Amino acid sequence: MDHFSIRRRRALSVVAAGALSAAGVARAQAWPAARPIRLVVSYPPGGGADVMARLIAPRLGEQLGQQVVVENKPGASGQIAADQVARSAADGYTLLLDASSFATNPALFAKLPYNPATAFAPVSVLALFPNMLVVNPQFQARSARELIDMARAKPGTIAYASSGNGSAQHLAAELFAQRMKLDMIHVPYKGGGPAMTDVMGGQVPVFFANVASGLANVRSGRLRVLALTGGKRIPVLPDVPTLGEVGVPDYEVYEWNPVFAPAATPADIVAQLSAAIRRVMALPEVRDRIASMGGEVLAATPQEAGAFVRGQTELWAKVIRQADIKPD
Repeated sequence: MDHFSIRRRRALSVVAAGALSAAGVARAQAWPAARPIRLVVSYPPGGGADVMARLIAPRLGEQLGQQVVVENKPGASGQIAADQVARSAADGYTLLLDASSFATNPALFAKLPYNPATAFAPVSVLALFPNMLVVNPQFQARSARELIDMARAKPGTIAYASSGNGSAQHLAAELFAQRMKLDMIHVPYKGGGPAMTDVMGGQVPVFFANVASGLANVRSGRLRVLALTGGKRIPVLPDVPTLGEVGVPDYEVYEWNPVFAPAATPADIVAQLSAAIRRVMALPEVRDRIASMGGEVLAATPQEAGAFVRGQTELWAKVIRQADIKPD
């Protein structure tokens, strides 16, 4: 039975039972005709989450027959946007497009203004983006294996940069150090741009860079890439091995963008949103754009998205507790 048949059957049963007013049923049947859909992005314009939102929004609007408006609400590691969406009407007209910080915030912050486990209905996870383990071109290590050997030979002497305490780059490096039992020095910066600039300048030798933002510097020779954090090689860097390939056990790290609706959003609307997103993510121009940034389309179903987010939340909670990481 298709989603529209399910909706009709549910609406008729509700009317028969008298649980909703006729006006309420009409509104449910009209979705999404009533008004544009707000896609609230947890980070500022120009960042990875914003790029993904603006890539999918017009195409998602075409699939749904309704305009999808991107609205940036940055701040507090995504908490401002998430809190706003959690408090929004659960009618399918307000969605959250977040980043992988959604899964790390529960362990980093003692109290959140919402319960991430119960305040949202997962709609999809769009794509996976590995990080790159990069070094200054003058750094002695020519491979990830050489870096590991150097760090073991001289504990506490090799520094790595990150875009801040608890950031995706920090956690990728910390998991690497935990898996290989390395003692390295963390140097947090106020953002990925300043961190990358200092690695290129030689002030700090090592960085786990975002592929999309760091690829041009690798191609220009200002950074040397040693390995990828994902589970397989990527087309834009076909000769670069994964950390798993060089012997780092149980290591697979990505940045990713989930889409959520408020928790009480009707299941049939969530299903329609997810199906429309999956159709958008299957478009060749979308897949090609994501591949050009080093990513891979995931286009998870609501059930897959929920399981993925829970798994990521559990993983990073363990890493954060073990390293006693505190937010900036």
